[in-house]
Amino acid sequence: MDMVAFSGCTEGCNEEEIEETTKMRYAYPWWKEKEIDSEKKRKAGLCPLTPEETALALRALDIDPNIQVYIAAGDIYRAERRMAPLKEAFPNLVKKETLVEASDLVPFQNHSNQMAALDYYASIDSDIFVPTYGGNMAKVVEGHRRYLGYKKTILLDRRVLVDLIDQYNNGTLSWNQFSVKSEGCSCRPHGKPYYKIGGSRKTQRRRLLLYKPSGVFATC
Repeated sequence: MDMVAFSGCTEGCNEEEIEETTKMRYAYPWWKEKEIDSEKKRKAGLCPLTPEETALALRALDIDPNIQVYIAAGDIYRAERRMAPLKEAFPNLVKKETLVEASDLVPFQNHSNQMAALDYYASIDSDIFVPTYGGNMAKVVEGHRRYLGYKKTILLDRRVLVDLIDQYNNGTLSWNQFSVKSEGCSCRPHGKPYYKIGGSRKTQRRRLLLYKPSGVFATC
């Protein structure tokens, strides 16, 4: 709930939920940003994708609906209602609480960083990693997966994607059009190395040192 409250990203929330999260934001005097235009922030690509938006994006990218989808997150605000569209599209939805016995999680409970570490390890070991928000953890996971050897990571351009989703929802785009255009929302190659071309010899050498020292690192 605190993430929704402090980010001000209320897409998909009903009026009661918007009022509840707004009150929470105002209840903390140390939180400076009180007035937040949720729609403007979302249009700028600054909000996490909602479960419904995530489901549409994954379907458009032709992700197998039978694949196991691990939710690397803490408690989700109004989870039963909010997660329903994603669970309908991808029934094999799991999280750490459903994969292990409750007793196994006891040592980690009340330690949010340790709980996040469990999500981190699941994320770096997954076949595909799709961050719905560009936070610090997503960036570190992406980098770690590159280091491990070109693991497939799909980075979505949220600013472009939410506009396409709105066009699809209002009937401006057909599903086929939305699906094709969504393919272009992945802003980087998916887990594959590629050559950097152009620029001076000095620039090329700098790129080589930054992106592929001793053949260990590569852009993806």
